[in-house]
Amino acid sequence: MSRLQSGTTPPSDDDIRAWCRACEAEEQAADVIAASRTAENAYVEWRRLQRTGMRRLQESYVPLFERTKAFRVYSSNVIPGLLQTGPYVAALLSSISEFRGTRNDIAEAVAARLERSRVIREGNHRFSLLVEEAALRHRVGDAGTMAGQLEHLLTVMSYPRVSFGVIPFSSDRRMWVIETFSVYDEEQAQVELLTAQVNVTAPTEVRQYLKAFGEYAKLAVYGADARALISAAAAELEPA
Repeated sequence: MSRLQSGTTPPSDDDIRAWCRACEAEEQAADVIAASRTAENAYVEWRRLQRTGMRRLQESYVPLFERTKAFRVYSSNVIPGLLQTGPYVAALLSSISEFRGTRNDIAEAVAARLERSRVIREGNHRFSLLVEEAALRHRVGDAGTMAGQLEHLLTVMSYPRVSFGVIPFSSDRRMWVIETFSVYDEEQAQVELLTAQVNVTAPTEVRQYLKAFGEYAKLAVYGADARALISAAAAELEPA
């Protein structure tokens, strides 16, 4: 026990179960085990993730993407990465790199992000993606970049394993707008903050994100109605 308390030895799953049992809190064991396993990577600053540039960060997601069967993504501000076009990625990552002062490897990072997005066309994966209507209208890059991005969304919507919904401005909000997040199967959620990436693996917390996603899904429109919102956003584009 003294080695655990001093941090000399990390607790095993059995140690945590025994401790929770002794504290009459066995129902919390799963959450504590998940927190223990991911303590180092639960809250990771972007400056740490991007200290060698952006390419390696893009590539680091590949194993997670390849093993995930069900993707659930909610984005309140930008088009989800899996659906981004090359020019859109370049404009977005350039802004991020300039803001955070990271090494400029934008061309390599764009190629890596597009390569990792191949999972949307290959393999046995399912994708449920939701965006706020604002994401269709927040201009990333110039008018041509946004027009190409919106046209790409119309194409991707026809993919058989992709469900794409838009939450209209006019929705009767039963769920407020929150930060962008992704849930991979039902095992892990990732949340994007301004300064850091948060990795959530505690089962009760992951269930909260799944519940939130379900609420957003009820607010969204799909099919012809979603296409109409995308087309309306494209029609209003004017050269910057």
